[in-house]
Amino acid sequence: LELMELIVSGIRGMSIISAHNAELGMELAKAKNPDLIILDINLPGMNGIEAVKNLHECESTNKIPVLAISAAATEKDIEKGLEAGFLRYLTKPVQVPQVINAIESALAD
Repeated sequence: LELMELIVSGIRGMSIISAHNAELGMELAKAKNPDLIILDINLPGMNGIEAVKNLHECESTNKIPVLAISAAATEKDIEKGLEAGFLRYLTKPVQVPQVINAIESALAD
């Protein structure tokens, strides 16, 4: 989370709102209507796969692009994440230029 905060703070015009679990993150997404969500797959309580499905089912959040970030980096993990509705699936350890590119790409669409 701290690394993502650092990366996002380096992108001009961007700010970050963070949550330590999916449930709080989903409530913040509904209340704040962010331009983009970056969601870890392995979260306490509801995991990222469940969370992205819930975000896509909710009328107020279903248009927000969601990027996955995870240490689960097998081809099957990535395929499962993309099928669940993530726009991009980033793997850990993150490559800063790749994260920046994914963010800028998602916001340009």
